[in-house]
Amino acid sequence: MDLSKTYTVDEAQKKLEGYCAYQERCHKEVRNKLKEMRMIPEAIDTIIVHLIQHNYLNEERFAKAFVRGKFRIKKWGKNRLLRELKFREISKYSIDTALKEIDLDDYYKTLDELVIKRIDQVKEKNLYKKKKKVADYLLYRGWESHLIYEKLNEYL
Repeated sequence: MDLSKTYTVDEAQKKLEGYCAYQERCHKEVRNKLKEMRMIPEAIDTIIVHLIQHNYLNEERFAKAFVRGKFRIKKWGKNRLLRELKFREISKYSIDTALKEIDLDDYYKTLDELVIKRIDQVKEKNLYKKKKKVADYLLYRGWESHLIYEKLNEYL
């Protein structure tokens, strides 16, 4: 982006409408984008209000899309999803609503698949070290520890 370019409120508003229409965005991303465009705080607030009123920006819709995508594609667990949404300053209500998007049967089935796949990948002879490596991998991805150890005891 050209650092010397300045934008009027209308130009910035049009640019951000396209930015939000292209992909779901959270308020924090939009605010950062406007700061990069060197907009003043009053203009930032005006543009964000406009985007919300015209349904370009919707925190709950963003949270739901984020959770569905990261769970389905990256196979993240609820802890990681929660942490990432909090980092993006999403409200507790929107986070709770978004996490309900995950079907529990799919959640457990995905954990099952990840455990089996990772057990096959880890080439460790010592059973305890193998369990630890698999557990560390799944904990990093945000899966709940009690579920992980339940599955590990089932398979190892």
